[in-house]
Amino acid sequence: MLANIRSAALLGIDAYPVECEVDICPGLPTFQTVGLPDAAVKESKDRVKSAITNSQFTFPIQRITVNLAPADTKKEGPSFDLPMAIGILVASGKLPAKAVEGFWIVGELALDGKIRPIRGALPIALAARDNKVNGLLVPAENAKEAAVVVEVPVYAVKNLKEAVEFLTGAKTLSRVVVDIEEEFKQHSTYKVDFADVKGQENAKRALEIGAAGGHNILLVGPPGSGKSMLTKRLPTIMPSLSLEEAIQTTKIHSIAGTLPRRRALMATRAFRSPHHTVSDAGLIGGGTIPKPGEVSLAHHGVLFLDEFPEFNKNVLEVLRQPLEDGTVTISRVQSTLTFPAQFMLAAAMNPCPCGYYTDASRECTCSPNQIQKYLGRISGPLLDRIDLHIEVPALKWKEISDTTPAEPSSAIRERISQARAIQQKRFNDDGIHCNAQMNTVQMRKYCQLDEPSQALLKTAMEKFGLSARAYDRILKVARTIADLDGEENLKPSYIAEAIQYRNMDRSVWRN
Repeated sequence: MLANIRSAALLGIDAYPVECEVDICPGLPTFQTVGLPDAAVKESKDRVKSAITNSQFTFPIQRITVNLAPADTKKEGPSFDLPMAIGILVASGKLPAKAVEGFWIVGELALDGKIRPIRGALPIALAARDNKVNGLLVPAENAKEAAVVVEVPVYAVKNLKEAVEFLTGAKTLSRVVVDIEEEFKQHSTYKVDFADVKGQENAKRALEIGAAGGHNILLVGPPGSGKSMLTKRLPTIMPSLSLEEAIQTTKIHSIAGTLPRRRALMATRAFRSPHHTVSDAGLIGGGTIPKPGEVSLAHHGVLFLDEFPEFNKNVLEVLRQPLEDGTVTISRVQSTLTFPAQFMLAAAMNPCPCGYYTDASRECTCSPNQIQKYLGRISGPLLDRIDLHIEVPALKWKEISDTTPAEPSSAIRERISQARAIQQKRFNDDGIHCNAQMNTVQMRKYCQLDEPSQALLKTAMEKFGLSARAYDRILKVARTIADLDGEENLKPSYIAEAIQYRNMDRSVWRN
């Protein structure tokens, strides 16, 4: 007898429908899975057999063939365990075929019949919505995540026996419902705050500008000056995630398996801080079947690269495409996938190998040769793609001992949200969200300079030998400073402040 169970598989950050066809016929007892299964799918036969037996059902001692269609696309992961088991029960007459009509079923089986969580429940629910299914059966731990898609009835099942009883009508399961507003309220708080940071007002101002316009940032300073402390608090001043942004972020983390258990949505901005030994595949993504890397996991959030020059040079160079395009394209023989990667890059580094080149209180022991070699690990084209270069000096005793409360993240975030609202209104018809994403045409329209501003920028370009890309970055940063002030026109003071954030272009660093 033949059974057809609807399920889904992941490809990139999206899901597509899969038909799990199960055929049971007379012959030597075998269990064969076809349809380009990977090792985890091939091993399903042992999990499925034990789960069926230990759930008090009879496993058929016949020839069993499972086909996962479309057969020309690689299938991976254990999420086909449950549809295979249901298919075997339907094909062997233990479950009526009509019971599974209109349902999509996914889940990994334990040997005792329990259903374990899977990756990608949210993308699967989105695909189910697009295919207008009647219901989606998912593991209980994935239920809240899938139920974010309110158009699809989601049912949580804990074990194989419960799934069968629900499909036959012997047991009633309530549809899983998620209060999205409550989910945001419970999980949108951060454990750190800018109120914890003493001093470093110039760096705080630069981070505020960066968060307001989505600009990339490089912090340069001696060890212990607070570079990491400042950067870890950057997500706390960024505007709150919209529902659309939260769904996009949750999809990526769900597929990567980094979404917290029983969490419906990622309600806070992502903060990813890979170690400097990370590979290019770990940073950008990759694998036989490409998976999202750190740049995609930081989508709509912050990618923090500490000890910036210590990263392998070829790893840093692969950052160029996501920094420029906001996406990562990974090509393999079997497929070419594009992952979203609209993140804010925050990098931190010492000014020299010993770390004390710019520290007035400590003597630098590095030779000019060593310093230039150290700084040379970061290429000019990559440096040009970073809008703000900020010098973070060592804290003085007066700043360390100051007991005056610093400005909290909530107050800074309020100003940034107002600036972002101006940008959203400005770019409403342009398909972008912040100043850092402006192209040449948009810059020509929104970043017009008066004569004093042009003269100031011309002098800076000639004195510092800035590139054309640096020129664009200065204009974008100046536009953001004006938005923070609620001004329509770019003033010379905004241009001057934007120029001072190009520290790495100055002669003190290059000579």
